[in-house]
Order: sequence, then C-alpha cells, then structure tokens
Amino acid sequence: MTSSESSETRPATDLALAEPAPQGAAGILARLARWLERDHLPDLDEVRPMFEATLTDMAANRLAKQWGGRYLAADGDERRSLLAGLVRAGVELEPRGDKGLRLFRRLYAQNDNLRLLVDLRADMLRWRNQVAGLSVLEQELGGLLSNWFDVGMLELRHINWDSPASLLEKLIQYEAVHEIRSWDDLRRRVAEDRRCYAFFHPRMSDVPLIFVEVAFAEQMAANVQTLLDPAKPMDDLSKARWAIFYSISNTQPGLRGISFGNFLLKRVIDELLVELPRLKSFATLSPIPGFAAWLERQDAAALRELVADKAERQALAEDPQAGKAWAERLRTEAIGQASDASRKTGLRLVAHYLTTLKDGHPVDPVARFHLGNGARIERINWAADVSAKGLAQSCGVMVNYLYEPDRLDENLARLAAGKPRVGRAVQWL
Repeated sequence: MTSSESSETRPATDLALAEPAPQGAAGILARLARWLERDHLPDLDEVRPMFEATLTDMAANRLAKQWGGRYLAADGDERRSLLAGLVRAGVELEPRGDKGLRLFRRLYAQNDNLRLLVDLRADMLRWRNQVAGLSVLEQELGGLLSNWFDVGMLELRHINWDSPASLLEKLIQYEAVHEIRSWDDLRRRVAEDRRCYAFFHPRMSDVPLIFVEVAFAEQMAANVQTLLDPAKPMDDLSKARWAIFYSISNTQPGLRGISFGNFLLKRVIDELLVELPRLKSFATLSPIPGFAAWLERQDAAALRELVADKAERQALAEDPQAGKAWAERLRTEAIGQASDASRKTGLRLVAHYLTTLKDGHPVDPVARFHLGNGARIERINWAADVSAKGLAQSCGVMVNYLYEPDRLDENLARLAAGKPRVGRAVQWL
C-alpha cells in the first residue's frame, strides 16, 4: 500500500489522536505545517474552511495557498488523494450553495495561478469515475472556467517562425492531429505561405489554448502527405483561392467541453479575408478518428447494403467479424492497388459513418465539431492519409468539411433536424 493509499483509508481523526490539537485558526495552520512536513493529508476540519470561510478569512486563505502549492508539486497519486480529501470535506456541506465556487475562487486568488484550476479540472475529468462524488466538484469548476474563458476574453495571435522559441516548442508539444517531426517540419508549417493562429487567455499568455494550421491552394486539398511535405515548394499566395484548415488542436484537457474552437475558425476566416481578399472558399482536410473502430464492430448484416459489388454483397455470410475483415482490406488497398469496388465501398462506409447520429449528434468527434459549427460534408478522400495513425484510425480516408459563412445557420438547422448536410459528391456515393 502506498502512502497516499494509506492516507485515504486513515480515519479522519487519526492526526488528532496522535497528539493534542491546537485550537482555532492558529491550530489549523499548525496542523497544516505538520502535514506538509510529514507528507500527511489534512483531516476534514482542516480542509473545510476553504469551502466555508469568507474570502477575506486569512487562515483559510493561507491554507488555500499552501494546498495549491502542494497540488502543483504533487505526483498523480498524491493529487488524487488531495482531490479525494476535497470531496470528503465538501460532501456534508448543507446547504452547499456556492461553497464549491468559493473554494475555487479562493484557490485562484491565493495562488494567482489560473493554470492550477485548469490542471485541477483535467485531473477531475480523469478520475471522476474513480473518486465518488468528484463529478460534483468537476461540474462546479467547469461552470466557473466557462465564464473565465469566455471567448470575448481571448486574444487571437498569428504564430510564425519569428515567434518565441518557447511558443514554437509548445506547438510541437501540443500538435494532436499530425505530429510535427522536426524543426524543419515546424518551419514549413509556419512559413510565409502558411498560417498558424492560436487563442490565448491573458492570465495564461504563454500557452496556446487552441491553435489552427492553415495551408492555401488553388483547389480543395485531398492528400495530407502532399500538403505536409517539408520539401514542397512555397505556394504562390496570389493564386490561392482555397484556405485549408488541416489541423486544429486543443491543448488543455482541463478545458474540455468549453467550446471556443468554432469562434477560432470564424475569427481566422475574417482575418484571412482581410489579408487575402482573393480567397473564395474555406474547407478542412480532416481525420476521421472513430471510423476504423466503428467499422470493426459491424457485422455482415450491417454492411450488406453498403458493399458496392453485387457479388460480394450476396456472398456476405452472417459473419460477426465482417467489419474487421473490411477494415483490414481497406487498409491494405489504401497503400496498394485498390479495386474500384473496394474504393467505392470504403467511401460509402465512411459517408454512412459520418452521417450517423446519436442523441442528435454525429458519432465521430471531429464530425461533431465541424458539423456543429455549421460546416457541411463536402468530399471524402480515398488514401488521403497513409501514415500509421491515418491507417489505424480511418483506413487512410480523410474528409473535407466546407465552411460557407453565409450558410452556417442553415446547415445547423439541417443537423438539428437529423439530416446533416452533405455535398453532391457525397450524395452520389
């Protein structure tokens, strides 16, 4: 049993039984000092003032400062124990009212560190199914962060090769869609014929909260390896008619569910139209991260109507592993010689998957984001990402979502009615 495990199971009075307890605020701070020295967790009476005391209470504020410092320095096991302690201290608060919000405002005010609360929520999301009662604190903190990270407070910045090296390193660290493999790769992505924009919060000014990478082309892009080739010559921006959003990365797990990605894209489109007025169209070249896993779960009955070749459709047995066989076939043919029938079947399967809804929302997370922003499914691209990740997640297939600023609301209405809007090329699959 680890020290953190033993402290979670230790009775709340254990520290008090060990030695006489000083009284009042001075007693709380004295016991806290011993806790910090001995690596013990405080008992409930020592933590509860962070919920209950007024925001001007000096003893509770000192406790919050020390608690926050310890949390930031703690490893994962200790952090979970500290969070469990907060849950236990708050579970009997009646009436609860705004005492949870008071706790988080106190922690922020005393540590002057917004990153502390973002880290707190990331850990709460990580452990909310393992620590009973943690979801209550997570919801309270999530609501507070939604207000503090209102899009009106965020700053849009253009990132290029002249940006600070520390910021460029964060792009490498946080890129979640297409790995940045080298400094040469990064240099190409922020070159003069590309754009990278990010949202920043004024109290976390050195950390991009979300960033988007943009390429320009005469036509809508269909292959990400071609797009990202570091040896690709510089594009002539005077000929560009398409802006291609090929990577959008959220960097902070603690801000999950706090949506500002749609505002980022709209702001970027406005910026690009001012800088490059000849641009006519805006689209993504997007991964389909849930497709292969979905396909591998399908049986023969689910696939029969989507298989393009009549003979293959008739030959499908009642095979519960049919989806796995098709996923492997699509992967193999994406990097080899694909038959017309296999290619058509693969595109049909993707179209079906992308337009599948659950509780009114697309089942694919990237589709949920873009369709939820008012884009439409414009085109599905065969063998568009044959990297190991692309083959594993989507059998090499990618999709273009089209953003038409004047039709976003119309597309959202279609989605709300359960009929995601698709382009003509997808309709004919």
